[in-house]
Amino acid sequence: MSIVETMMNLPVEHSRNIFGQFDAYAKLIEKNLGVTLIVRDDKLKILGTVEAAEQAKRVIDQLCLLSERGNAITEQNVSYALSLLPKAQEAAVTEIDKDTICHTIQGKPIKPKTLGQKQYVDMIRKKMIVFGVGPAGTGKTYLAMAMGITAFKNDEVSRIILTRPAIEAGEKLGFLPGDLQSKVDPYLRPLYDALYQIMGADSFTKNMEKGLIEVAPLAYMRGRTLDNAFIILDEAQNTTPAQMKMFLTRIGFGSKVIITGDLSQKDLPSGATSGLDVALRVLNKIDDIGICELTSQDVVRHPLVQKIVHAYDEYEQRTIKKPAAKKETFDAGRKNVEQTAKKSGETVKITGDTKKPGEFTKKTVLLEKKSGNFNKPAMKKKGERFFARK
Repeated sequence: MSIVETMMNLPVEHSRNIFGQFDAYAKLIEKNLGVTLIVRDDKLKILGTVEAAEQAKRVIDQLCLLSERGNAITEQNVSYALSLLPKAQEAAVTEIDKDTICHTIQGKPIKPKTLGQKQYVDMIRKKMIVFGVGPAGTGKTYLAMAMGITAFKNDEVSRIILTRPAIEAGEKLGFLPGDLQSKVDPYLRPLYDALYQIMGADSFTKNMEKGLIEVAPLAYMRGRTLDNAFIILDEAQNTTPAQMKMFLTRIGFGSKVIITGDLSQKDLPSGATSGLDVALRVLNKIDDIGICELTSQDVVRHPLVQKIVHAYDEYEQRTIKKPAAKKETFDAGRKNVEQTAKKSGETVKITGDTKKPGEFTKKTVLLEKKSGNFNKPAMKKKGERFFARK
């Protein structure tokens, strides 16, 4: 492969932002694309194959546009732009950046950072009910909160209602001291964190005292009709089918509902069915309900989180059991017994459980002869099966 040299202009004032501290982002680009980057003043030299050099140039152009808009480039921006190269969608990085939902109390803009998040935000704007399903770190709850607070500030809804099932993550905490609010607050802390960051503690406290913002466990939704409200159900994978049905039937006029959950992190008792699983199967064909499935590519936390999620996905795919194999094993054993019985002129009724491959029992033995039918139980001696004869 021939090595080419590509030159491009790079504004000096954006060079550090684009390449990161100690050129960390430049090294990431070099490692992924197999190129060499050399900066001299406002000139950037790219050494590599024709295709790799062109890809590096396209990625750096997009990062430069982000920097010129005042964004602080992060490793997530660089990694995501690189991941979009095979589909030639790296320009989506700057297109997504144009969509600002709102600003935090410190003035930091809240925007979708991936195509999946952009689809999620657009779906919330268009649909009455939206399911946001995906792994940890994909911004499901945070973006829903930002959309809810924006709708509240714009008088599109009169109140915000935040709820989640009060289930411990694999631990039994037992008795919790204090009044009712003190008991449920630990379960709802993630919702409070987002409210404080976006709305501010003072504004949140005032609106909560007026009843305009309500944070409550899912159990308290029974019997209510929620009109003109922005409702967020968080950690929906921990609901039962009955709870999910109860929640979805609370919705009144002028309301918008966001349901978030991670199907890979359920805290329900072993063997229990998740209400989120059932809802996704039952409601997937209703027009006014949107289902947005985020993936490990949409993780916007530390890049290591994305690698952890991807590693767990691969592990779970490798360890999935195949129930069909069990049934085949049982059927093979059944066929063998039936053939043996047929040779001896006997009719055998076989019972068994496909969950336990190879296990079957001779429940009743019918001896058939020309002179008549006999129904005698099978007898067992010294571990062998033989049948009583007249």
